[in-house]
Amino acid sequence: MRGRLIFVALLVAINLFLLTRLIWSDQGVFAYLELKNRYEVLRRKIETVDARSLDLSQEIRKLKSDKAYQEKVIREKMNFVKKDELLYIFPDEKDQPRGETADVQEN
Repeated sequence: MRGRLIFVALLVAINLFLLTRLIWSDQGVFAYLELKNRYEVLRRKIETVDARSLDLSQEIRKLKSDKAYQEKVIREKMNFVKKDELLYIFPDEKDQPRGETADVQEN
């Protein structure tokens, strides 16, 4: 009877040890949940990058083939003008000083 009690106690101890390893070890449940969350975040990032890549590929295709789109992009992003056109570039509002500091800087 005493031997059976020791055997059961030993089995309970082993089960408790295995349970703690299952839950809190580097390969346990919490680590699995953390890896699952990281996987979802990375999957969403990959989807975003794939969509951006597709958009850029379509834009490259348009730039190679569509002359009107080429002209539009060049005029907007590079400030090119046609012959006999004038280009006015206004400073951004955030670059201009406001209030009392503007008066001090002007004087």
